[in-house]
Amino acid sequence: MAKMRKEKVRSKPAKARIDPKSATEGDAADPEDGPAGDEVLQEPAAKRDFGIPQYVNDIRNKILRRELVQKLKRKAKKEKKKLRAELAEKGVPKQVPRTIESTREKDETTVETAETTEEDLEEVQLDLQNDELSQYFEQSYEPKVLVTYADNANKKSVSFGHELCRIIPNSHSFFRKRASVKKIVESCKKEGSYTDIVVINENMNKPNGLLLIHLPDGPTAHFRLSNVKLSRKMHIKVDRREFTQHRPEVILNNFSTRLGYTVSRMLAAIFHYDPDFKGRRAVTFHNQRDYIFFRHHRYEFKNREKVKLREMGPRFTLKLRSLQQGTFDSKFGDYEWMISGRRHDMETSRRRFFL
Repeated sequence: MAKMRKEKVRSKPAKARIDPKSATEGDAADPEDGPAGDEVLQEPAAKRDFGIPQYVNDIRNKILRRELVQKLKRKAKKEKKKLRAELAEKGVPKQVPRTIESTREKDETTVETAETTEEDLEEVQLDLQNDELSQYFEQSYEPKVLVTYADNANKKSVSFGHELCRIIPNSHSFFRKRASVKKIVESCKKEGSYTDIVVINENMNKPNGLLLIHLPDGPTAHFRLSNVKLSRKMHIKVDRREFTQHRPEVILNNFSTRLGYTVSRMLAAIFHYDPDFKGRRAVTFHNQRDYIFFRHHRYEFKNREKVKLREMGPRFTLKLRSLQQGTFDSKFGDYEWMISGRRHDMETSRRRFFL
């Protein structure tokens, strides 16, 4: 038995014999059986096929296969760049990708479209000048934010609130101590010490909601909070000394409707209107398909053309649930907009967005 096993191990598969008379020129140069070595990279550019050939999967050595794939990707990248330059010289316009956002349904409240008249724009400007947030944009006061939590808040929610306080200038974090939101709003109104209140709600020991109240006359926005990642969980080496006292810049992106304007102005009102550019910090609220993505970066100028971005955290996602006129009142409050009933009853189309 031992001899038979040795023979099996030593035995090699028989090579297929090819009859030279029956072989043709096509069989000698089969394009699917890729050539060995660097000859693989010498493919004609006229094919414009930037995919990885099938014969790469037949290479059993993982290291050689990986190196070959990297070479092919680098070559395809150069060919794509060359093709773009050729098309640009010929004057061919760039193709616009067809996405859900580019094919979104028209909304009557969308601002600054091709169909918007000057009268509509003047009406929007008048509404913005007379709303509850107009005093902030007139720079008549400096915002001061109170950050609080649900009762018996979890450690993750408290850490998230502390990181918000490091980002938002002139903000303070306090526990509620069984006090209701209405009592907190009334006490802040009487003292006049705070201009905005941020309440972090949680469920299953995770932050899942954010309530933003603008004082003294509202409005109040309730967001669903998801995908919360703290700075220490993002595997980013961030020195605490980089969280300086400089006021960050605020970037509000892709808010196009009247509702989106109100929400973006509320988010901007918790930050100072006069940023310190020496700190080189930027806070971004990017709206995409009614999901508001928050990012916090620090930028560095390499030269006049290149800028290096480094994310500092935290990151989270907001989804508007309701917008209420005035301060928080869950029973008798007047809601300007809310998702009523089931979400899919209101979202009748994938291409309909509200912000």
